[in-house]
Amino acid sequence: MINIEEYKELKPLTTFGVQANARYFCTITSLAQLSELIQHPVYQNNSRFILGGGSNVLFTAQYNGLVIQNALKGVFIKHEDESSINIEVMAGENWHNLVLYCVNNNWGGIENLALIPGTVGAAPIQNIGAYGVEVKEVIKSVTGIDLETGITKTWLNHECNFGYRDSIFKGALKEIFFISSVTLTLSKKTHRINTSYGAINEILKQQNISTPTIQQVSNAVMQIRRSKLPDPTVLGNAGSFFKNPTITLLHYQQLQKMFPDIPGYISVNQEVKVPAGWLIERCGWKGKRIGDAGVHTQQALVLVNYANASGNEIFSLAMDIISSVKEKFNIELVCEVNIK
Repeated sequence: MINIEEYKELKPLTTFGVQANARYFCTITSLAQLSELIQHPVYQNNSRFILGGGSNVLFTAQYNGLVIQNALKGVFIKHEDESSINIEVMAGENWHNLVLYCVNNNWGGIENLALIPGTVGAAPIQNIGAYGVEVKEVIKSVTGIDLETGITKTWLNHECNFGYRDSIFKGALKEIFFISSVTLTLSKKTHRINTSYGAINEILKQQNISTPTIQQVSNAVMQIRRSKLPDPTVLGNAGSFFKNPTITLLHYQQLQKMFPDIPGYISVNQEVKVPAGWLIERCGWKGKRIGDAGVHTQQALVLVNYANASGNEIFSLAMDIISSVKEKFNIELVCEVNIK
């Protein structure tokens, strides 16, 4: 039996912690509940927004439609052999807890993605990534329900249109496909250890570790994240607010003449990915605070709510940052956070 609430306070359900209400709200803990909800007049007569862990969304106003919280739970082994294992994880599971669970079982592939906030269902939408790894590398398939037809469908990895912080679920299927579970293929031995990110190597070197285990890599990642990124339970934030932009090689070379220290990493098609945090910092935003909205003192990529900032105040700050980066570098930053 579903329970549809009215005028639900969303502040405790998001990591930014801004004041906002949903006209209607429903938590889904089973697929039977979702099927029932689809037939309900409130569902059929209102706009809808699917909420996971609330770690990648900024509400700038009251939401006048229906917020559906995905709280499906469970982890199931689908297949395994000597070298690998396939696990199906329900979308409402906490992502970081899943990473710890896998590392403790010596299942490799997502150890570099420790401490990323949010739920498993959000992982393929954003194609979450960190420290040299993207989740698309281990996703076998994504299963869910088409909210327009009620039909269950499974999308194989190559059908998900994964890109940098992007997927089909963020584009063509946004708000019309309810992800119920994600199936991952993880290694059981001969793990692909990825320590390409400099800070990981530095920590391992300090600990005199030359051939790290997945547990040691995960611990190093957590150490880095805790030193650079604010804990959303202490300081409201949604992690990286902007995507790292990609520019042409010619544009990058032109910028190098004016800013010789500008970092850049060659990506596909000879384009160059430039760290958004560096651009924002060079524009003087790092550590800047306007009322209770601000840019984190340790990581300019992160916008924070010091106490009682509104969603509009944080969004206004983001727009000012985008404008100044555009003016100084002729680079258009794009928000990674979902603005509602």
